[in-house]
Formats: sequence, C-alpha cells, structure tokens
Amino acid sequence: MNVKKNWWKILTIALLIYTLVGGMLLEVPRLFILHETIRALYYHVPMWFGMIILLLVSVVYAIRYLNNPQKKFDDYSNQFAQIGVLFGVLGILTGMVWANFTWGEPWSNDPKQNAAAIGMLIYFAYFVLRGSLEDPEQKAKIGAVYNIFAFSILIPLLFVLPRLTDSLHPGNGGNPGFNAYDLDSKLRMVFYPSVIAWTLLGVWMASLKARISIMNEKVEDLTIE
Repeated sequence: MNVKKNWWKILTIALLIYTLVGGMLLEVPRLFILHETIRALYYHVPMWFGMIILLLVSVVYAIRYLNNPQKKFDDYSNQFAQIGVLFGVLGILTGMVWANFTWGEPWSNDPKQNAAAIGMLIYFAYFVLRGSLEDPEQKAKIGAVYNIFAFSILIPLLFVLPRLTDSLHPGNGGNPGFNAYDLDSKLRMVFYPSVIAWTLLGVWMASLKARISIMNEKVEDLTIE
C-alpha cells in the first residue's frame, strides 16, 4: 500500500478502532434517563452526519453529470447515494435502539423519526426509478435530476420541519441541543473522531463501489466489441 496515497484509509481504520474501543470503555457522563445509553451517540448521530455528506457528494456528481455527461459521474453519484442511504437506514435503526431505552419505545412517531423515514422512502424511489429505466443515458439524466430533487427535500425534512413542532430530539421543539447540556469534553473525545471515522468509511465504500462499477462497464464494452 502506498502510504502517502492511502493515508486517509489508514486514518479511517485507526479512528474506527478508537471509536469502537473508546465508545465502549471510556467514561461517559451519568445523565438522568440516558445513563450508559448515551454511548449510542457515537454511532447514531455520526451515521446521520455521514449520510448528509455522502448524499451531498452524490448531488455534486449528479450536477457534474448534467453539466458534462460522463458515465463515471453517474456511477459515483449512484454509489454515493447508495452508501448514503445505507448510513441513513443504520442511523434510523441505531436511533430506534436508543429510543427504546430512553423514550420507552423504538418508534414514537416523533416528527424527526417520521421525517427521516419519509426521506429514506424518497431515496428508495430514486433507486426504483433508476432500476425501471433501461437506457443508460436516460437512467443517468433522469436519475441526476431526481437526485437533486430528493436532497433538496431531505434537508428541510430533517432540519427545518422538526423545529417547527414538538420533538423529543435534542435541539428541536424547544428541547436544548447536546451542546447545551450533555456533549461535554468526555463525549467530544470520541464523538468528533467518530463523525470523521464513519464519514471517511462511507467515502471509502462509495468510491470503491464506483470504481468497481466503472471497471465492470469497461469489461462489458470490451466483451461486446
């Protein structure tokens, strides 16, 4: 492995190990109701950070494709969307586990939970749409336009609408955010590295899948010729 070229991959592995070990073993503040379940913060919230960044990168590649219709831009856009949605689903699942202990049930129809579910359904429709189109250029162009639409809807769903109503999530519906009461120095020691680790892992996975997709397409083109 070329260390200079792959330093960020080494950093990803190191931060993931630190997050997993530190997240389980390092001391956390003893807060009412949350107690040890606050360790879920290291997995649930970073998944959502990673999801937003990955989906944003996907949109950037979609715009690049519309400006310059190169197949590789569509491949990267599609794969970043796939991994972004995977992180979103994992964010929902880890949130449900956390909610089951702190709110008494995994799904309480909290506005942010519902908004997250709707957001994921919108992106599932993106994959269904792509799968229903056979022409590669049509699939890429329509997919790119829908991708931009999906992201422009996701952001208000997650960060605007929940703030307009009562929500159990910190920072929404009048509830204080984590910075206001419990994201202390102990949590920050693991939380911030965790955000970086999961995001870099998502970028690594999406980039690898995109390169594999491009290679398979080249092999298919050579086979046809």
